[in-house]
This record gives sequence, C-alpha cells and structure tokens, in this order.
Amino acid sequence: MKLSQFKYDLPKESIALQPSKQRDECRLMVVHRQTGEIEHKMFKDILNYFDDGDLFVLNDTKVFPARLVGIKEKTNARIEVFLLREINENARLWDILVEPARKIRIGNKLFFGENNELVAEVIDNTTSRGRTLRFLYDGSNDDFHKVLKNLGSTPLPTDLLQLRNVTNDDATNYQTIFAKNEGAVVAPATGFHFSRELLKRMEIKGIETTFITLHAGLGNFRPIEVEDLTKHKADSEELFISEQNVDIINRKKAEKKKICAVGTTTVKALESVATINGKIKQFEGWTNKFIFPEYEFQVPDAMVCQFNRPLSPMFIMACTFGGFDLIMNAYQEALNEGYKFLTYGDAMLIL
Repeated sequence: MKLSQFKYDLPKESIALQPSKQRDECRLMVVHRQTGEIEHKMFKDILNYFDDGDLFVLNDTKVFPARLVGIKEKTNARIEVFLLREINENARLWDILVEPARKIRIGNKLFFGENNELVAEVIDNTTSRGRTLRFLYDGSNDDFHKVLKNLGSTPLPTDLLQLRNVTNDDATNYQTIFAKNEGAVVAPATGFHFSRELLKRMEIKGIETTFITLHAGLGNFRPIEVEDLTKHKADSEELFISEQNVDIINRKKAEKKKICAVGTTTVKALESVATINGKIKQFEGWTNKFIFPEYEFQVPDAMVCQFNRPLSPMFIMACTFGGFDLIMNAYQEALNEGYKFLTYGDAMLIL
C-alpha cells in the first residue's frame, strides 16, 4: 500500500483542545474486526470487553519538559528549542530541534531563563534531527537537570500548539497517572484515559496489567516523506522490556487469554521483541519498528488507540491492525458522530 491511501480530511473543529474532565469519560468507539460492527461507548465501558485473567499492557514512560525558549546572543532573537535526546550526560550534549532554524549556526550561543541560568553553544547543525547543543554549566549533573526541568515546559504536539498555547494544566494532563520512567518527548496519549478508579475496577474484575517502557520520540509526528512505505526509515526509540513483562505476557499467551496493548507505542514495543511463535523476549535497547500493511501481529489480540492524524505512523498502524477498509470507515463514522481527534481526543478499541 502507498502513503497517499492513508489520507483523510480532518477539520480543525474535530481536534480536541482539552482532555475530558474525567480521564475515563471520553468517548470510546469499539470496532469488531470479525463482524465489522461498530459500537459507541464511554471509555470506562472498556471493562465489558475483557474477562478475568485478561491482560492490559501499558507504557509507563514519563514525558520531561522538553520545550525551552532562549535568546540568541547579540541579536536577542527569540529561539525555541525542543530537546530530543541527551547524547552525552557528562559533556551535556543534546540533540535538539530549533525554531527558527535558519537563524542558528555553529558557534552561536543561546541564553535560557530570566537571569541566563543556562547557556548553550551550537556545536553541530548536520544531524538529521536538527542541531546539537552543548550546555555550559559548572554544577553537578543533578543540579543541571533540575535547572533544565525548571526552565522547560510541556512539549505539546505542534498540531495542538497551532490551535492554543501551553497551560499550567498541561503539566498534569499530558502525563498518564502511571508515568514512571522519564525519557519521552511525546506522551503515550491513549494511556491518558486510565483513571485510578478504572484501574481499580479492572483489578476487582481480575483483569491484570503490566507496564513496559518505550520513550516515544518526535518520529511519531514527523511527516513520512516517501510514497512507498517499505522505504520509510523510522526514528529509533529507547525500549525496556523486563523479565517480569516477559513472564506475564508469555504466560497469558500460553493460557490463551486476551492481551490488549494500550496505545501504538505499546504495540510497537511488543512487536519489536516478538518471536515467530508469538512470545516475547527481554530487551533493553532501541527500536525503529515501523508497522504497515500487510504486517502480521504476533502479540496483542486487541488494541486501544487515539484517533490519529492522517498519513501518520500511528494511523497506518491502526489500519494495519484493524483492516484498512474497516478503520477508514470507522474514522469517517467518528467524524460524522462528532468524536474528538488527536492528543486529547477520544479513543478507539479494536477487537
């Protein structure tokens, strides 16, 4: 299949600007792959589709405040920096995106904070991810990271920032309640819908949970620039699958229990470590898995996801899991029925 087949029209009014007041009270579209049936529910109704012993796999990555606003030396031009990845902790080297990029050259210095608490120097502008900065700071690494976090703000996706500004509420809203391991610059948004009450109700019903860690990066939002999907090279993301994950997921597979992956990042993580017999293995490293038709899934039996952007890797994955025609029809029905899309929007359960 070609990239252009995954295009649809997304009106601005269908994009959610705020999350639902209660995490588990957004709308939930339930799509049944075998019958083609589509149901309209509330997210907290998701329990009704799973039984005692079934397993939910969630991503416990934690988003760090990756957006910084600085001033360029001499010109005092306002420069926005998006921290992507710390590539050397001791040297304080970071890969970044910068806007406006045309104003930044090797050797330029940037100042951050009202009292210039941080100074950084551009040392490279040849990376595929934009620029490399060296932060100039005399204190300890712990103190440096504290200053970095204090000066940073929530890295909302650009498509949302084009419609509104970051607010204080985003610092909480743009994290799952189970966020634990810091390292993501993109939140696993499907996990937003799980409240403490819902997780407790799952526990009472006997539905089990396990948490993997995939530090989601901006590759999820970069445009795919090739029509032939086999030629797309996805950015690498750091992934941690523990022995505990392996034990519970492989046991549930052997018991033929239903395994539900929460979010496209979780699906990507599971499929990155899957063996040909559907089991998974322990892993610490990087994955650049890109899933598109006619990929055959090995691990999850069900998937929960957001309503994602056209032409995006997340939308392509949903179409691959649910079937192209069925998911395209479901998206059109979602638009007709007033569902909200993207980061703070409603959810889809594919069974």
